Order: sequence, then structure tokens, then C-alpha cells
Amino acid sequence: MTTARRLAHWGTSPLDVPADVDAAAKRHLLDGLGTAIAGHRSGTVDPVLEVAAGLGGPPEAVALGDDRRIGAPAAALATGALVHALDFDDTHAGGLVHATAVVLPAVFAVGQQVGATGRQALDAAVVGYETVCRIAAAAPHGFHTRGLHATMVAGVFSSALVTARLTGQEPGTATDALGIAGSQAGGLLAFLGTGASTKQLHPGLASHAGILAARLAAAGASGPATVLDGPNGLYDALSAVPADPESVVEGLGDRWETTRIGIKPYPACQLMHVTLDAMREVAVRESFGAADVVSIIADVHPDSAPTVCPPGRDLVHPNTPYAAKFSLPWSTAAMLVDGTVGLDTYEPASLDRLEVSDVAARISWNITDPVGHAADAAGRVVVRLKDGRDVVGSVSGSAGTTAHPLTDDQLHQKFLGNAGHGGQAVADLLARLEDEPSLDALVAALHSAIHPVPGPGGPS
Repeated sequence: MTTARRLAHWGTSPLDVPADVDAAAKRHLLDGLGTAIAGHRSGTVDPVLEVAAGLGGPPEAVALGDDRRIGAPAAALATGALVHALDFDDTHAGGLVHATAVVLPAVFAVGQQVGATGRQALDAAVVGYETVCRIAAAAPHGFHTRGLHATMVAGVFSSALVTARLTGQEPGTATDALGIAGSQAGGLLAFLGTGASTKQLHPGLASHAGILAARLAAAGASGPATVLDGPNGLYDALSAVPADPESVVEGLGDRWETTRIGIKPYPACQLMHVTLDAMREVAVRESFGAADVVSIIADVHPDSAPTVCPPGRDLVHPNTPYAAKFSLPWSTAAMLVDGTVGLDTYEPASLDRLEVSDVAARISWNITDPVGHAADAAGRVVVRLKDGRDVVGSVSGSAGTTAHPLTDDQLHQKFLGNAGHGGQAVADLLARLEDEPSLDALVAALHSAIHPVPGPGGPS
């Protein structure tokens, strides 16, 4: 039996989800809803919302924050872009994928379409998380090395299987859905050099494509069951490193990648979070500021370097928020200057600060030995101070990873920071999602959080 058939059989069968996996899925859905609300308020992906609304379709679902019912594929297109709009959403280290950005849109849109219960939606989310994480992790950094965004590459499969499960497809049809989805896998990393918005579009495009793949399969179209095994399958065509397709299905139902997804404390590329943590650690411990620094040398994992400090890109004077989010020198300098890195750090008006670019120009890096996953790597910076001392900041891993997870309270505070206090109703509903008869109450709470009704004293 091929890998796709085995995955489809598992993904469409009854699940026995352990309590800790349920809890992890709800944590990530909460985080994703928060980043989507913040993305909506930022206006960053307004073009996607406009296009999704224009696509129309049968009244199956609403995109997050809208009240117009449109086709589920169009709704997922918008919601996927919203979750990833600010690059503040979660990351699975093994596959380096933004899992919730492709899982939540399909669950949310197709779940509304079919009238899914909260339990059904939660089970579908777990299937989606396992699918996107396992497919990407079977070729660690293989897609990125080839110049492809692994979130979109693997996300088409998770969206397809989420849809297949929620619409009640048989394993054979779900296998066809996965096969069809594979022909839509892609997503170029060309945005890294230009700051273009395509990275924000990728999760929505993957969600849209996955739903369409499942619909095509349901209508009778076929897809190759060998899409994950080859020849000429996903890994043969798109991975720059040898893959292990067996790992996609190994331990399904026993080993849960859903519990191994990290939650970001900073709205920037996760591959440099460990450097930001090390910079903050030494600056606080030694009580120095930007004016005291002669130079900074950061240790960088070899798999991280091409993304956050590549040759040929201006890393000192990024000209777009996305360029800054993928510049290790600039973001590390901002951490030193401001003492933190948050959404305000990457506002367009913040990019021209001379005090930040001056520090960024003094930052260099050493490429370390390739130990473990880049997203789980330890971090170290050596800071030479004007008083002649060399001080070292080091952390064993970045905050938010599975080894150093955010507490429930820290996650809740991040969520409220993104969603505003109107988001508390969303958090309350999500906490008991498995007991909800439908997604309707959650949809309404999300709309209220994004569009609060002004009180007598003005906006709430």
C-alpha cells in the first residue's frame, strides 16, 4: 500500500485523540485565530480579502471577520492569508512549516460548509496537523533548499485530507484527493529578495488548492496514489535532499507531531528567534545598550543562514517589513535597541531608524556545525563592548519551541495582544470546542472580536 493510501485511510477513519493532543491542537488554533485577527486589523492582506469576496460562490462559509457567506475554497483562501499575514503564526521545527496557517482555514471553511460539530472540527484539525508536519519533515529543509516554501508544498495535502475527512470521503477518494493536491504543491521563495507579499498568500493558496483537490476527487477525478513515493512524485520533483516517505505514516496514532509544533513569541522568521533570545539574555544580564557595543558575532545554524543572513541581500537597511523579518542583523539590532521585538518593530515607519541600522552594521555571524533541526538549535552571541570586554549570551533553544514552550498564560497573553480583549469570548469557546454543536458560535465571536460594537462612550 502506498504512503498516500495509508495516510488517507488513517485520516478518514475514526480517531482516538489523546487529551494532550487535543489540548495542543486547541492551543494552536487559538494562536492562529489571534494572528488572523491581528492580520485582519493590519490590513496587510486586504487584496486577498477583496479577491476572495469577489470569487463568491455558494453560501457555504464566511472568511474570518467577514459576514458574507461565500464558497468554502474562497473563504479558506482569505483565512489562510490572514493567519500568516504578520508571520506571527506557529512553526513545526522538523518540517519548518507554518502548520496552523494551512490547517485552520480548511477546518474553518469546510467545517462551516458541512455543519461540523466542534469535535469533528477538532479531529479534522489533528489530521491536518499530522499531515502537514509529517510530509514536510520527511525531507528536512529539502523544499527550502530547492527554493520552495514548505508550508505551501505540504499544506495542499493537509487541506485536501481535512476536506476529505469533513466531507465523509472514503479512503480511495481521499487518496485521489492527495494525488491531485500534489500537482498543486509549490510556492517560490523569491519573495525573500524582494519583500513581495507572496509568502503571505501561500497558506491561503494551499488551503484553496487542497479543498479543490478533494472536490475534484469527489467528482470522479483521479490522482496518483504514488504522489508521495514516486517515481516523479513530490519528493523526487521538489526536494533537494533525500526523503523518507515511510516516516509520513510511521507511528500514526501513536506518535503525534501535533504536540511538537512551536508557538512564536516574535513576529519574525523563527530561524533567528534563538539569536534574539541570546541577545536579550546577555543585554539584560550585563546591563548594556547599543551605545556600548563595538561588534556582535552570532552563531547561525547552516540551514538557517540562507534564509536569515544570505549573501547578496541588504540585511542592514531592509526596505520592507518582510525583508526586516528575515534579516537576522536588523532584527537582532532591534532587540538590543528596544529590548523586545513585537508587531510595532516591523511597522514601515520603524524600518528607517538609524540607531537600529547602525547596530545591524556591526553584526556578523559564524556558521556552526549542522546539529539537529535549525529551528531547535541553540543560540549564542559574542558581544564586544567598548570597555574591552567580550560578553557571551547563550540559550539552549528559543522560547516557544517544544523544548521551551510558552505557558498557557503566555499564549493567552499573546492571543489577547493580537485579538484584543474582545477575543476572550473566542478563547472561551475554543477551550470547549469539542462540546460545541457547530462552529456558528465561534464564527460569531470572531466577527465580534474584529468588529466590536462601539459602546456609549465610544469604541470599545
